[in-house]
Amino acid sequence: MPIIDSSSYQGPSYLINGHFETIVPSLFRKIKELTYEREKIHTPDDDFLNLDWSKVGSDKLLIISHGLEGDSCRHYAMGLAKLFNQHHVDVLAWNNRSCGGEMNLQPILYHHGASYDLDTVIEHTRNTENYKEIYLCGISMGGAQTLKYLGEKGKHIPSEIVKAAVYSTPCNLPSSAATLKYPSNSFYKNRFLGKLKKKMMLKATQYPELIDLELLGKVKDFDTFDTHFTAKLHGFKNAEDFYQSVSADNWMQDIHIPTLIINALNDPLLGQACYPIELARKKKEIILEMPKRGGHTGFTLKGDEFTWAEYRFLEFLLA
Repeated sequence: MPIIDSSSYQGPSYLINGHFETIVPSLFRKIKELTYEREKIHTPDDDFLNLDWSKVGSDKLLIISHGLEGDSCRHYAMGLAKLFNQHHVDVLAWNNRSCGGEMNLQPILYHHGASYDLDTVIEHTRNTENYKEIYLCGISMGGAQTLKYLGEKGKHIPSEIVKAAVYSTPCNLPSSAATLKYPSNSFYKNRFLGKLKKKMMLKATQYPELIDLELLGKVKDFDTFDTHFTAKLHGFKNAEDFYQSVSADNWMQDIHIPTLIINALNDPLLGQACYPIELARKKKEIILEMPKRGGHTGFTLKGDEFTWAEYRFLEFLLA
């Protein structure tokens, strides 16, 4: 039973609940002395992805997938990059379409199930670099993309990819999306929705015939936004069809490499179905760790530049 009901993480006392553990590092954590080198690659559908590299001359590589409306410069990506560089591992933090400071070309943007772009990143890396070992990691949405990719590849995953680790991950997207309806989560809903609406307005300058700006201005919840914008642009019927169709747990039973999932029990953005306990009990490749605290992409350690989750990734992936 590869399930760890972890009590080893003890957060600072001033982070009094899951919301504080989520919001404080998101607003105030900074990672210094890390510089990326950017590479732009083309996708099979004539779009592009921006890849940010931090190399130390290693034959091992960590590939980082970021969260919703994040990018390679979010604190959680840069923290992992700096920590793994210090342990002589190269890092590639890729930016989803429209993320990383540059709007993409095609009408589609990105979503939790966009494992096809992660696949493009991995195949480009395998064809242009010479790494002996590759580790995949994802945070929040990036974790869902990673789990979906691993399950889709199954037994046919590239041999260089030896382990994976994700945290604060919505393994079941309908369950996670439902949390944004809670009044206590209005801060997250408004923050994410505000960013996505601004991005959709930029997309409307490229494809005005596809974006109803009048309707966009009236959107106040994710069901409406995802039905009329996300689902419409990406070929789904509505928000419910989108959430069900791309949810990572549709594929997780087919994962065939050791994969660590860390989801805090007080994560305000994860519903009960985001803790795949039954699957972990049956499947030796999945190690599910459920600390009592940590919030969403938090896991702060007092007086430490890095987080508990980042150290756990290092311990697990390089063991």
